[in-house]
Amino acid sequence: MGEAVFYNRDLSWLGFNERVLLEAAKDTVPILERIKFLSIYSSNLDEFYRVRMPVLMAVDEYRHNIDGQGNYELAKTEINRQQRKFGAIVADQILPQLTNNDIHWIYNKPIPPQIADQIVNLFFNEVLAYIYSICIDKDLTDFFAENNKLYQLVILKDALGAERLELINVPSESLQRLYALENDGHKYVVFLEDIIKHNLSYLFPNDTIEGVFNLKITRDAELKIGNATEENITTVLERQLETRDFGFATRFLIEPGIPLRSLYRLIYALKLGNASVVEGGGYHNLKDLNSFPLNGAEFSYPKWPSISSVLIPETDTLFNLILKGDTLVNVPYQSYNPILRFFNEAANDVFVEEIYTTLYRVANNSRIVSALMTAAKNGKKVVALVELKARFDEANNIKWAKQMKAAGVKIVYSSIDLKVHAKVALVKRVISGKEEFVGLLATGNLNESTARFYTDQILLTSHQPMLKELESLFGFLRKNKKAPGPEDLIDFKHLLVAQFNLKQKFLDLIQREIENAKAGLINGITIKLNNLEEKILISKLYEASQAGVKVQLIVRGICCLIPGQAGLSENITVTRIVDRYLEHGRIFIFENNGNKEIFMGSADWMNRNIYSRIEVCFPLYDAKLKEIIMKIVNLQLHDNAQESIYKFLKDTDTI
Repeated sequence: MGEAVFYNRDLSWLGFNERVLLEAAKDTVPILERIKFLSIYSSNLDEFYRVRMPVLMAVDEYRHNIDGQGNYELAKTEINRQQRKFGAIVADQILPQLTNNDIHWIYNKPIPPQIADQIVNLFFNEVLAYIYSICIDKDLTDFFAENNKLYQLVILKDALGAERLELINVPSESLQRLYALENDGHKYVVFLEDIIKHNLSYLFPNDTIEGVFNLKITRDAELKIGNATEENITTVLERQLETRDFGFATRFLIEPGIPLRSLYRLIYALKLGNASVVEGGGYHNLKDLNSFPLNGAEFSYPKWPSISSVLIPETDTLFNLILKGDTLVNVPYQSYNPILRFFNEAANDVFVEEIYTTLYRVANNSRIVSALMTAAKNGKKVVALVELKARFDEANNIKWAKQMKAAGVKIVYSSIDLKVHAKVALVKRVISGKEEFVGLLATGNLNESTARFYTDQILLTSHQPMLKELESLFGFLRKNKKAPGPEDLIDFKHLLVAQFNLKQKFLDLIQREIENAKAGLINGITIKLNNLEEKILISKLYEASQAGVKVQLIVRGICCLIPGQAGLSENITVTRIVDRYLEHGRIFIFENNGNKEIFMGSADWMNRNIYSRIEVCFPLYDAKLKEIIMKIVNLQLHDNAQESIYKFLKDTDTI
């Protein structure tokens, strides 16, 4: 095998975000959805600056990359290029299309006189109560520019010609960011910061306004948990969350045109010397575009009512249906109700004695968690493995953990060093002294909110040998250990579990396809992932390609594998899907000489998933369900619209 080649993970991630941006440039996408893709792009970029840029800065500094060729500079250059594309899409495509619909988005231009009176009234009646200003170099003793908050720099001259700088907050966290106005039948959309800018003469009546520029500071989001234990991890995390927005600045995002002398004064005053100064557009925090005030069905995607995938007779139960055979729910195309019913039945079924589940990211108003608390109040033993270190969901998970604990749920927190990313639940029933299990194994979080726009697969099964293995896994998880020891060996014959057998099992499955290819037998590998980074598994796919195995990959985000390279990966193709739903499921298909093996689960092939998390992948045994998954994957490989999957599942018989 030739020397393996790996693509830069951060540039690949940025490439995915550009793919999101390109959806905003498609004239076949409804205009409001295009604006929402701009919002998603901006939100993703903010997270990249909070999570990855601090790492790249530190690595480049450690390696003494002072020649401008480090990964940090490469990422910065790529981001700047994408930002220019963002501006061009807005100016050349979005604004003209809105204007054609008589919707005038006031973007980088003065308030038109037709709505000036309304703008003044908005300022005095709604906005002014939230405004404060800080004089640079004078009032900064206790001032701290907050993470991802919007500010305006106002350059003023007094009657004697003396210049001063004022910093004004833009209270978008308290008020709406975009205002819809109407005059004489014409519609206008105005940014909050432009409402403030239009009325600055009221705030500074004795000065001449020389310039107004929008600003934003992005800060490091990493939490330092240190040596926290299970007993105090919630306290440590809560303290860290209180200070997360006060981390060191990684990006100082500015509107172009600020005079250098004013910019340097501002950087010094706000202690931003180590931040990356980035010239963006005229507006920041454009993730707020997700609430763009535009009504009308013609501006959005056509509605796809969720499909009922499970038909339960009035006199029957979901559990009885699962005991008769496996059920697969493909969200968001199919209704999430069976998953909610799974937990509701578990909470009230007289035969249920024990419930075990993992919780990684749950909804803000989780009906699943409510069902778990009801089960505990009903006297059932309920154990919830709560992952408190799910980035940006820590506070919500802490809130629910406290409520569940108060309701009688046994709460187990994962080890500081070992995240639990598995998405599984297990219910133990006892009927006439005999135990039986029903279980849920999923590719996505137990979250009814994200299930409306994340594509995932959820298996409801009563496969007893597989669920006995799941029971053993929960037994290990309750020990809250950093890693499995010799005493924790579990003979997994069905489940693939990271830290136990997952990596080696995948290597063995790839090796079998290699041997089949060499023997002239039916072979092939099709894998769908969110991210592909881990070099040993990538190298094994390269080896398969060199042996003649056809490898088809669907990778939504990071992909460090380079396809189509002569002598290395000419038999590998990579497809990236960006559409109205976020592709989130992980599916692994091995041809196995005509006897296909299909696995699904929580595990991406990233270093973190393979080496520092508990992940669970599970086999699909039911022949009909295998056919459904194969059809979905084939549509994704050969079609260009999720609509085809919706139509297919709509025409598929309910169970």
